[in-house]
Amino acid sequence: MVPLIDAKLLELIKDPETREKGFRVFVETYQKRVYGMVRKMVIIHEDADDIVQNTFIKAYKNIDSFHGKSTLFTWIYRIAVNESLNFLEKKKRRNFFSMEDHHEVMLGYLDRSSLIDGDEVQRKLQKAIIRLPEKQRLVFNLRYFEDLPYEEISKMTQTTVGGLKAGYHHAVKKIEEILKEE
Repeated sequence: MVPLIDAKLLELIKDPETREKGFRVFVETYQKRVYGMVRKMVIIHEDADDIVQNTFIKAYKNIDSFHGKSTLFTWIYRIAVNESLNFLEKKKRRNFFSMEDHHEVMLGYLDRSSLIDGDEVQRKLQKAIIRLPEKQRLVFNLRYFEDLPYEEISKMTQTTVGGLKAGYHHAVKKIEEILKEE
């Protein structure tokens, strides 16, 4: 069943006379949460802005293919997840980054950026999270920071609940090990 807010948004978006307004409300409703998730994945503000913009452009172009099998939130997050992972992969290939080099670039950005909030404990946690493989980092961020249930993350990532639980468990263990080393 489609939630009431989704039904109202879809009604606005599907009507040619209110499509632009409906989509504007859709963006206003989900943009901050999508940006937060993307930013935790790519760290760099400008990259996150680009990915969020691409996410909503894709959503706009493909909104007619949304059939209500999930919530709009899950659907837009799935697009954002794919955009984030594709961006990271392209960035590594384009710059011939090894995973370790890419982590070092993001760690350096964390140290230098005035846009990163938080005390020293938060920075240490973020630095540990960056060292996780992208999919583990994604699952950790969605579960820990967004407090999403495994079932919803499963729909977003198209991964089994069991696989997500295992990935989250491994991520937590790796983070604990990294924090102990520091």
